[in-house]
Amino acid sequence: MSQISSTKQPHMQEIDLATLNIQQLGTLKQRVDQELEAFQDSLTSLKVAQQKFQSSNETLQNLDASVEGKDILVPLTGSMYVPGKLVDTSNVIIDIGTRYYVEKDIPSARDYFQRKTKFVTEQMEKIQYLGLEKSQLRDAIVEIIQMKLNQQQQQQQQHA
Repeated sequence: MSQISSTKQPHMQEIDLATLNIQQLGTLKQRVDQELEAFQDSLTSLKVAQQKFQSSNETLQNLDASVEGKDILVPLTGSMYVPGKLVDTSNVIIDIGTRYYVEKDIPSARDYFQRKTKFVTEQMEKIQYLGLEKSQLRDAIVEIIQMKLNQQQQQQQQHA
């Protein structure tokens, strides 16, 4: 799907919205609405990922030699846990995506989660900027549709 942007792009053609008819503007508005919805869905997913990375990083702060040998619950699935003992507090196994796991020492794991949090936050900021741009475009389209409808009404009143 091609992008609609108010920022000039070298590979895109600029269109004066005022030259489009009401049907074309309606179609364009619908398309921008779909893109805004996709941006919102992406932001929601990224927010969940950001929270998971932050939570994992915070959990690592509580992991030190004083908790070694303590009883813990080990997750088998998202809702099933089994009892276990914490035997190594210097290394952790982290999920790096698509069911791949890596063993890391605590400082490396914290660095990983901080980098991932930063990356996700940057992506969220980019999407928010694009969403703002799309919202402004949508508002402009709605304004032009309203203007054209008012013009049509005035023309109909003049002919009646």
